[in-house]
Amino acid sequence: MRNKPLGTGGYRYDPKRKILTVISGLRYAILYDFSVAYKIVLSVIVLGAALVMHRYVDVLLILLATGLVLITEIVNSAIEALCDFVEERHNEQIKVIKDVAAAAVGISIVIWVAVFAVELSEMWALMER
Repeated sequence: MRNKPLGTGGYRYDPKRKILTVISGLRYAILYDFSVAYKIVLSVIVLGAALVMHRYVDVLLILLATGLVLITEIVNSAIEALCDFVEERHNEQIKVIKDVAAAAVGISIVIWVAVFAVELSEMWALMER
């Protein structure tokens, strides 16, 4: 589909191309952004434990928190890359943009850690019984 206001894009919708683009971006984020990679590893471990313990509501909560933190990390990385591409030298306005994007990541990490702390403590309590 063409972007009529901008005059960009292709002429037809291609879902296969869209899926390949998503996979390519996620692959890049995992391989080159350690903050994305370690969060995925930790989340998979905790998700596995929640599934083993048949805590399906917890699985959904963990997936939501992990999705939130991964989305903000990836968007932050994209904003930083774009800012560095636009302005290579130090620029106070670019710094503010990067700081605001980092703040969004910080908020999502606090939520992710809180969810993980609650879920892990509940799982630990169940294992002690």
